[in-house]
Amino acid sequence: MSKRQKRFQVLAERPVNKDGFIKEWVEVGLVAMENPNDPKPGIRIQDGKVAELDGKKRPDFDMIDTWIADHCIDTSVAQEAMALDSLQFARMLVDINVPRSEIVRLSVGMTPAKILDVIKKLNVVEMMMAMQKMRPRRTPSNQAHVTNLKDHPVLLAADAAEAAFRGFSELETTVGVGRYAPMNALSILVGSQTGRPGVITQCAVEEALELSMGMRGLTAYAETVSVYGTDQVFVDGDDTPWSKAFLASAYASRGLKMRFTSGTGSEVQMGYAEGKSMLYLEIRCVMVAKGAGVQGLQNGSISCIGVPGAVPSGIRAVLGENVATVLMDLEVASGNDQTFTHSPIRNAARMLMQFLPGTDLIFSGYSSVPNYDNMFAGSTHDCDDYDDYLVLQRDLQIDGGCIPVKEEDVIMIRNKGARAIQAVFRDLGLPSVTDEEVEAVTYAHGSRDVPDRNTTEDLSSIDAFMKRGGNGLDVVRALAKNGFTDVAEAVLGILRQKITGDYLHTSAILEGNFDVLSAVNDPNDYKGPGTGYRLEGARWEILKDIPQAISPADI
Repeated sequence: MSKRQKRFQVLAERPVNKDGFIKEWVEVGLVAMENPNDPKPGIRIQDGKVAELDGKKRPDFDMIDTWIADHCIDTSVAQEAMALDSLQFARMLVDINVPRSEIVRLSVGMTPAKILDVIKKLNVVEMMMAMQKMRPRRTPSNQAHVTNLKDHPVLLAADAAEAAFRGFSELETTVGVGRYAPMNALSILVGSQTGRPGVITQCAVEEALELSMGMRGLTAYAETVSVYGTDQVFVDGDDTPWSKAFLASAYASRGLKMRFTSGTGSEVQMGYAEGKSMLYLEIRCVMVAKGAGVQGLQNGSISCIGVPGAVPSGIRAVLGENVATVLMDLEVASGNDQTFTHSPIRNAARMLMQFLPGTDLIFSGYSSVPNYDNMFAGSTHDCDDYDDYLVLQRDLQIDGGCIPVKEEDVIMIRNKGARAIQAVFRDLGLPSVTDEEVEAVTYAHGSRDVPDRNTTEDLSSIDAFMKRGGNGLDVVRALAKNGFTDVAEAVLGILRQKITGDYLHTSAILEGNFDVLSAVNDPNDYKGPGTGYRLEGARWEILKDIPQAISPADI
């Protein structure tokens, strides 16, 4: 074609056309949720046990089938639930006259193929209606990523302080250099409790180290415990549903909140999708999590978002996996945490699927740092999008978990977080934090604005801290000794949670006074207009008061 039509020339340069797309490919599982190879729903109960599951007899079960049959499906309601017409059950999901409790009573008796068959009957608006009713906790919330390219501990503390101050309930970090993990965990622990007492934190690394840091009081939760929808992917990870369940019990018995992680597309990405649809395999993951007894699941494709994002109905399937999670009565941290598109329009549309109905954690990683510093490969939204996000909350009267802040207050809280970690480092014998570093991170946009540290010295010192048994109480003492008594009390409050265990309940978060908000004491009571969580009262007054809005008094 020698001559282009000019509108098509312009369109070709649009950001969305830098994205990758592929037509459906059944044999390798590049199908979102309508694969002819997916099994048909069915169950047979014999002597109280599942003898046949979705057309497969027990002698032919793989390990995931066995796990789901023995540990997930409630056989006392299975036959009743499976006998329901899928379209009828889909309509029950969006019917305000059918309470959440009745839905969950039945959905936990369904097989993976049955859950898939139900979700396929819903369009995205209906899925959002279902999510509004089915999320376990009444009050929506949000989680943020706090990372940087340099693993700079002082910047991490300042960024964590700001993120907590802006309203996030959970903060997650990870590392560029593995040995930095305890220092990063320590940094965001101190920063988070400076910004708002009660924010819980984690450091996503290798699981043995992650558990060790939690037991020492450097972290309070975990979510990067991955499960998969086919045997071969599990085996490649040297794992089984049983080993994951054992790990989950190890976390919970040490007072650490935890959830599993999975996502549509992971099996395709790893080459073992068995010719099944992405959503079918993901529903199996959800049911593995349910059977393991964990309180929740991080899903929404997560790091595999490019795979469903490339096929028809893929983003619909991502919302579908979130719905599948709440149908199992689990907390859902609903993704939006890895960027997958060059198009800001497409980015916002993907996020709105969870933002509009609200989920337990709308993002399982809003990037509270510039995306160039995001070590989780970037998020759909980062710190440069704060004002857009706040305006969306205000435009639509929706609680997305973030509050408006003033520049002078953020400067103050970032500086305090930096000074707090400076004091902790000094008291614990870690490499010194200079006043120049404190000043730099207070006003920094990201790691490009802060000086490098001596990496060798940092790593050797944090290694020594871990070898001598350093823990969260050491941090409390250091803060109290150096005049940061409020931050010390907040860190101690987090450590107390591991003894009381209240925040291990489904969908639990901590409010500023350390009161637990969960599916137990804040259950979702949505039954149509005028019920459920409503953004109103004092909270609405806070969220609508963005700094750039002109006051009549100023005119």
